[in-house]
Amino acid sequence: MASPRPAARRSRFALAAITVTGLILVAALATLGTWQVHRRTWKHALIARVEARVQAAPVEPPGPGAWDGLTADADAYRRVRTRGHFRNDRETLVQAVTDLGAGFWVLTPLERADGTTILVNRGFVPGDRRDPTARADGQVDGEAGVTGLLRLTEPGGAFLRSNAPEAGRWYSRDVAGIAAARGLGPVAPYFIDADATPNPGGWPVGGLTIVHFPDNHLVYAITWYVLALMVLGAVGYTLVDARRSARRTSA
Repeated sequence: MASPRPAARRSRFALAAITVTGLILVAALATLGTWQVHRRTWKHALIARVEARVQAAPVEPPGPGAWDGLTADADAYRRVRTRGHFRNDRETLVQAVTDLGAGFWVLTPLERADGTTILVNRGFVPGDRRDPTARADGQVDGEAGVTGLLRLTEPGGAFLRSNAPEAGRWYSRDVAGIAAARGLGPVAPYFIDADATPNPGGWPVGGLTIVHFPDNHLVYAITWYVLALMVLGAVGYTLVDARRSARRTSA
């Protein structure tokens, strides 16, 4: 019996390589689809937990003993309430874009009776209210109460914009960075987004926290699975076409 011609051997080798590569790609795409399904389940559980926290009765924010164990999954958006004295002379403006337009978040240290400090995002002010003298009524003296949502620190800056403490430019609510720049004492590793309780004089405006988590995982999962089926179909078509060509050649 004559051995297969070199061209035929190369053809079979190429077909095998295409098949193996295609099946590996199908497995990879299917794995990505399944991962997105698991991510969707995790995301829905996270959304349910956060919605429960936002609607819950406010509690005292975590003290120093619990600071090291805080996590986004377990603690972010917890509704809290506390009291203290605002250090209005140490407030920090962080650039923001809200439903009210472009402007700044006003982050003010709140010194509590136990000696700890919590940064409070008291709310939004437009550019023409960035100077504290333009909202003097809102510079609360004496003991004040704060109710809002616990948010974890946002270190570094925002997308493509790094915080510049030396120039007084802040693009994210970086608790450690702000504390260092303002010379604050022991500061909680989180801040509080104040609720919509009106401030004297109307500024800052609180209660603008957007509690939203992108949930596109089902679309992504379907996309990966469809791509896997397309590749599988292409591999199957290639094998069927190769078999037909072989039959025509041997006829």
